[in-house]
Amino acid sequence: MDLDAVRTFVAVADAGQFREAALALSVTQQAVSKRVAALEKDLGVRLFTRTARGARLAVDGQVLLPHARDLLRAEERAAASVRPGRRALRVDVIGRRLAPVDLVRDFHRAHPEVALDVVTLFDADAAIAAVRSGTIDASFRALTLPARRLPDGIEAARVHDEPVQLLTGPGHALAAARTITPAQLAGHRIWMPGNVAGTEWAAFYDDLGSAFGLTIEVTGPDFGAEPLLDTIADSPLLATFVGDQTRMLWPADHDLRRIPVQDPTPVYPHSLIWRGDNPHPALGLLRSHLGSPRPDADTWTPKWAQ
Repeated sequence: MDLDAVRTFVAVADAGQFREAALALSVTQQAVSKRVAALEKDLGVRLFTRTARGARLAVDGQVLLPHARDLLRAEERAAASVRPGRRALRVDVIGRRLAPVDLVRDFHRAHPEVALDVVTLFDADAAIAAVRSGTIDASFRALTLPARRLPDGIEAARVHDEPVQLLTGPGHALAAARTITPAQLAGHRIWMPGNVAGTEWAAFYDDLGSAFGLTIEVTGPDFGAEPLLDTIADSPLLATFVGDQTRMLWPADHDLRRIPVQDPTPVYPHSLIWRGDNPHPALGLLRSHLGSPRPDADTWTPKWAQ
């Protein structure tokens, strides 16, 4: 069995999307599709059901997944047996444009001797499963459940609080504001089609909306960041939320405005998740480098993060 195809199958299963799997593997989406198709042909079964939101494991894919993970773990153990301590630290960062990428980049600058393998998985459930199985060494996620309810052997620590900003087009009623309070956003339409039900980021923004009486809409298909920015730029009514470290590029004529939200400042709580018995020597360095966020009385975060 082609282990590259097996690895690609597991990456798609973890990410839930061919595109995100391609980013995690540093290959093209076409290459991912070809590898999965070749594996399906070799096995004579269908492994995924394609949906509007990505790829869902078919019944045969669900049966194959634990065996595929076993194959990859066996491969990793074989490789590690001849190069102990030299394997790259494998870290999940949820998205390539989001704050955890900056945290990992800062760590790399402080410790350039540490080899890193940066991947992106779909949500906290996939990340915790990957940490537990040893597919990754650590993950940056918002945890919607308390640490005492994590699977046995899994540990977590809150490492970064990221302020939330409002993003509007130039014609929006709030476009000229230098700052805005959550209370002032009541009655305004905030559009976030990427808030997938059941994910940690959807839970965060659901709680934010409930806490301050905000209208956060998730209607319509999620076509990605660029179409979202196009819509926001042209709309006098729609705005969206972004993290203050989220890296976004848009055409100059969009003239989008990033407005800090204050009094209180909603902060997205990033935690580091790792397996307690993971012996990788760089994991301790990463944890020491990150530290913990400084408490600030003038911030808001959901009760599950407190």
